[in-house]
Amino acid sequence: MHDTQHEPGALFYDPATDKVGEYQERSGPYAMLRPVGGGREWQADPAALRPATAEQRLSAGVRAANRRARTDAPFMVGIGTPRPPVPEPDCAECDDLASRRESARAAHDRSAETDANVLLRSHRRERHE
Repeated sequence: MHDTQHEPGALFYDPATDKVGEYQERSGPYAMLRPVGGGREWQADPAALRPATAEQRLSAGVRAANRRARTDAPFMVGIGTPRPPVPEPDCAECDDLASRRESARAAHDRSAETDANVLLRSHRRERHE
């Protein structure tokens, strides 16, 4: 395929990686693709790319929606889950537990995030209520 056929945002199947990606731009001899819905770009051979089929586009869209559902979970507070506890000002133990929670959230470790919330709630009940 020539560059004139590559439109930014168009979906292509990359047989080298067996993935569908959104065309971003040309970088030297490579086409730059990224996963549907965002993510890390990868280099692909522009001559090997094929327009994604309807089935491939649908599958890539479902994967993106599932990824969003996992990463957007902290923003779904109040939908069947208790609000995360708020640390007390000027309490080193509260700050430590809140920091652990944020690190777990950044690493997408929901189990560790929940553990930190449970410990922070318990600490608040014992020391601040």
